[in-house]
Amino acid sequence: MDIKNLNEVPSFITADGSEIRELLAHRNSAIRNQSLAEARIPVGSATLEHYHPRCEEIYFITHGTGKMRIENETRDVKIGDAIAIPPGLKHKIWNTGNEVLHLLCCCAPSYEHSDTIITETA
Repeated sequence: MDIKNLNEVPSFITADGSEIRELLAHRNSAIRNQSLAEARIPVGSATLEHYHPRCEEIYFITHGTGKMRIENETRDVKIGDAIAIPPGLKHKIWNTGNEVLHLLCCCAPSYEHSDTIITETA
């Protein structure tokens, strides 16, 4: 049985600049076709705009507030919002609040640096 605790999983920085803690993926569990991670975006920060040619993502906001852009549409996001990000669509999320923005990221297939195409400079 694979059970991972968020407080015991090491963090790493993704290609888009997010700090994530990968809870379940092929790297650390029996899961083979998707991944689940928590991302944390500091106050005043944002991810780099990017897209994934193969991976579809779901972001689920668990703490804080932000602004999400997918292609040419931008919306405010808050705790409880689930965001669908189909493969190939450019996206970016900003922390617009006064506390760290936390979100769960579900990726299918699992997140890979090689499937992340950055579309803006840092």
